Order: sequence, then structure tokens, then C-alpha cells
Amino acid sequence: MEVSFATTRLSRVFNSQSALAQTYGARRAEAIINRVTALRRFLTLSQVPTAPPFRRHQLIGNRDEQYAVNIDAQFRILFVPDHAPIPRRSDGGIDTDRVTAITITEITDYH
Repeated sequence: MEVSFATTRLSRVFNSQSALAQTYGARRAEAIINRVTALRRFLTLSQVPTAPPFRRHQLIGNRDEQYAVNIDAQFRILFVPDHAPIPRRSDGGIDTDRVTAITITEITDYH
């Protein structure tokens, strides 16, 4: 998949291992790099595993239409489909088979 970043700051942090380590710690930075590298290898969002360690899941409530993958037990990479318009199934849900680009919006512990 094509992976982009919601802000210039986020892009700078993600494109520098030292900035990732400084911001999130060395161990978490390594996991972030591994997840983003893997996300780029998948062709569509539907190929991202829903089982651990990725555990891709769609969020609800005020984060509806956002997705997350696990970094560790606490933190998640949050992203949205980067399509205009977002591909939809006949029931109105997001068609993950047709999502080929995402925008990472943040890394957070939303619990």
C-alpha cells in the first residue's frame, strides 16, 4: 500500500529512526518501523492481518472510519484510507479490498 502522513512533523519523525527513538523510545521505534514497512508491502487494507501482532481494526465513535494496528500492548498506529471518495461496499462500509493507500494520522494510546 501507499503510505503517507497527515502532517509534515509526523513525516519527519517517521522518516528518521533517531527521531522515532527520541519520541517513542528505541524498542517502540523499532516496532513502528517494522509495522510501517509491512504496511507498505500489503497491496490492500484487507491483507493487513486482523490477528496479532498487527490486529488491524476499525475504530468506532468519534474515530469512525479510522483504523489502527498494534505497535505493542499499549500504543497503536492510527490511519485513514487515502482515497477520494473512500471505496464503499453496498452496505456503506469501507471496502478494504479496494483501499490501496492510507494516511497515518498519529501514534497514540487511545485507551
